Amino acid sequence: MICKMKNVTGRSLSRRSNKTFSKIKINWQLYLLLLIPLAYIIIFKYIPMYGAQIAFRDYRFIDGFGGSKWVGLKHFENFVNSPYIGRLLSNTIGISLYYLIVGFPMPIILALAINEADNKIFGKAVQTITYAPYFISTVIIVSMMIQMFSPQMGVVNKAIEALGGKKINFLGEPDYFQSLYVWSAVWQMTGYSSIIYIAALAGIDPSLHEAAVVDGATRLQRVWHINIPGIMPTAVILLILSVGRVMNVGFEKVFLMQNPLNMSKSEVISTYVYRVGLTSGQFSFSAAVGLFNSVINCILLVTVNRISKKMGQNSLW
Repeated sequence: MICKMKNVTGRSLSRRSNKTFSKIKINWQLYLLLLIPLAYIIIFKYIPMYGAQIAFRDYRFIDGFGGSKWVGLKHFENFVNSPYIGRLLSNTIGISLYYLIVGFPMPIILALAINEADNKIFGKAVQTITYAPYFISTVIIVSMMIQMFSPQMGVVNKAIEALGGKKINFLGEPDYFQSLYVWSAVWQMTGYSSIIYIAALAGIDPSLHEAAVVDGATRLQRVWHINIPGIMPTAVILLILSVGRVMNVGFEKVFLMQNPLNMSKSEVISTYVYRVGLTSGQFSFSAAVGLFNSVINCILLVTVNRISKKMGQNSLW
């Protein structure tokens, strides 16, 4: 009896494998295309994870990854016991949460406004104008900010002076750094980020709006009860992903805006790693801080995903 069951199981597995192979054979072009992103992920995402072990070693180029001395959690302890860790975490999380609170709703509001525009030509023009800043490089953005907020020749200070006020060194005052960083990022990213919400709005069944109009619903009521619930699954997924990047404040823009006067508010983990770790050749310390960041982001991502799932909303898994 057992032998018969084994034979039946073997035959069923063989049939399944034959069906799978035949499907691959028929659609081999699609599977060939799939190999390209798969190879990219393996080569640039998984293979480099082998080098993460230097976070637990005193890495020396001569000894290599495997030959360097194993020191365990030494570099993590050095980072946690650093006198700057409080300021670094405060600045990093502060900028990220500020941008999340201000920047996350903006694309949704813009997408809803464009979707409700009666004049489609006007709507397309707004789309084009708001998308454009995304394609300006970060270096150019920071250069524009330096020119606009310059204490001597800046347009903003000229306007303040014309209104009877005193000139302000915006880029030199620590208290202004986070606002300048966040609002310039909102200006640059809002239009591009609204694309996915506009696409989600386009997928809402028009008959829902027609039925609401027949029932006497106003435009605001239709937006609140049809459009916003329609894009909510997309918004929840993007919010989860955004929370999972809280510890990752972009290095380039912060570094370009930094100067000795605003260092108390502009020094974040990524610039600290560059300044202390990479420029002085402390590669193991840099890797340890980067791994610390990744672990925190992973914990936040899993936590927010579980909360969203328990609340009955969409989740990543």
